[in-house]
This record gives sequence, structure tokens and C-alpha cells, in this order.
Amino acid sequence: MPATLPQQRTVLERFPVGHPRGSWPADEYAAAQHAQDTDARVVMDLTSDVFLVVTDITAQ
Repeated sequence: MPATLPQQRTVLERFPVGHPRGSWPADEYAAAQHAQDTDARVVMDLTSDVFLVVTDITAQ
């Protein structure tokens, strides 16, 4: 079985998990990125306790 490399992601923005509105700021930011034709999604980084808005597109 051939080995595959993990897909590279670019972090567009970080939002603290303890925000009073929860993940909403991250969701709103991801939606704004979608409106600009950037495929962004929200993931949670358990190690640093933040919501990340990421894209699979490499930033230049």
C-alpha cells in the first residue's frame, strides 16, 4: 500500500473557544470566506483550545 502525505492546510484565522458566542465568530468568518470563493471550514484544535478557520489552498 503506497504511503500518502497529509493534505496541507492554511490557517486563515483563529478564534478562542471561550468566546461568549462560541464558534459563531469562526463560522461567520468562514461564511465570509465562502462569499469570496474561498473554500474555508471551521475545525477545533484541541491542543491549543481554539477554533481554526482553515482552507486546503496554500497561501502565497
